Amino acid sequence: MSQMYPGPEAPDLGTFVADLESGLAARGHEIERAVVDRRGRRSRHAVLALDVARAARRFRPDVTYAHFLVPAGLLAVLAGGAPTVVTAHGQDVENAVRSAWVRRATRATVRKAAAVVAVSDWLRRRLESVVPDARGRIEVVDCGVDLDRFAPADGAVAKAELGWRAEGTAFVCVGSLSERKNVLRLARAFERHGEGGLAFVGDGPLRAALEGRRGIHLAGRVAHRDVPGWLQAADVVCQPSLVEPFGLVTLEAMACGRPVVATSVGGPPEFVPDGAGVLVDPEDDDALVAALAAAAALPRPNESARAAAASHDVRLQTGRIERLLERAAGTPAAAGVPADVA
Repeated sequence: MSQMYPGPEAPDLGTFVADLESGLAARGHEIERAVVDRRGRRSRHAVLALDVARAARRFRPDVTYAHFLVPAGLLAVLAGGAPTVVTAHGQDVENAVRSAWVRRATRATVRKAAAVVAVSDWLRRRLESVVPDARGRIEVVDCGVDLDRFAPADGAVAKAELGWRAEGTAFVCVGSLSERKNVLRLARAFERHGEGGLAFVGDGPLRAALEGRRGIHLAGRVAHRDVPGWLQAADVVCQPSLVEPFGLVTLEAMACGRPVVATSVGGPPEFVPDGAGVLVDPEDDDALVAALAAAAALPRPNESARAAAASHDVRLQTGRIERLLERAAGTPAAAGVPADVA
């Protein structure tokens, strides 16, 4: 169950959910899906609630696996037909910070879930600070990276296939063109660095502020299947977000053997070792300029980055989730509607 899942209108939406699902299916598990696979529709959560209820009645699962605490996780525990494992991804926790109602719903989800997962230890601590009931109950398992799809490749060939020319060091940033992704500060740091080219892969409200800047290429939103080519075309992949609860693009870049410039706020410090990239205070302009230069000087392909990513192989992470689901399947499902969200 997930409120984010790739579909025809949004092929890049929640691809990490689909990858874990594929991994579980490949291990022989029978799966019924209740998901939202499009952006923006106001009724999407109501539709998800109906799909969850129908799937629970029709499929009679041994265990439900929900991505995001609210609403998907809450809907899963309210369905009441099977024990629930729920993964927190980041924005769901921030929603609980900002909204008293979401905080109550999150607490109810955590109380009734057979197991709770956070994609980073940073997010685990964040969730525990918002919902003290979660303390001691959270497993840390990230979504992992497909090491076959995200693999080292010749950067010159990748650039040629994309039709992108970067004179000098090729910097790439993948993600929404938004304030949280810190794209304007990155653009200014690149201009101060004064060398190479910078491609932004994604779209968002700050696109107009990036258009026309020298050395900057706006690739727009691309399907997830095309992301590896952009990472392979990079000499350095930059993700200096104001916060990254995990930092999947950073991990994917490392799997491609590319050094990274990654935010020090959130999950990346947990998996970016020395030699694989540079961690930076995302609000320190001078430090970001220095980080671009330092990362450009690191080896590429970067064996340290690839080795660090290998410990997050999606197959390993799927196995960890599988064990949690199998353990939860032996736990009787809690019945009834939680009093604090009734």
